[in-house]
Amino acid sequence: MPIDYSEYPDNWKEISEYIRFERAGNKCETCGAENYKPHPITGSKVILTVAHIHHEKSDVRYNPKKYDPNDEENNLVAECQRCHLTRDAKLHARNRKYGRAHNRKEQKRLNFD
Repeated sequence: MPIDYSEYPDNWKEISEYIRFERAGNKCETCGAENYKPHPITGSKVILTVAHIHHEKSDVRYNPKKYDPNDEENNLVAECQRCHLTRDAKLHARNRKYGRAHNRKEQKRLNFD
C-alpha cells in the first residue's frame, strides 16, 4: 500500500533518512538485519523502514542516540519489514476489524502493546 505523505511532517524524508542511515547505521534497530542484504531469518532482501512506536504519524520525536526501547522521547525506530510488521500486527488486526477511521479516534486511548 502506498504511503500517504499528507499525514507526515514536511521534512519526513530527512527524518527517515537520518533514522535509517545515520542513527541505525543501515541496520534494523530491533534484530540487526542489514539493509539491502538477505534477512538472516527469512532470506528476503531487507529494506529498512521507519516505524512509529506509538502509531501516531504526526509524532516524530526521536532521540539522536541509538534506539532505546525504554526511552520515552523515542517514537521512531529503523526496522526491517519483518520487525515492522510484527510491531504493527495488533494495529493491523484492529484496522481490519473496525476500520482505520475507528482506530484514529481511539488511538490515544488504546494500549498497543
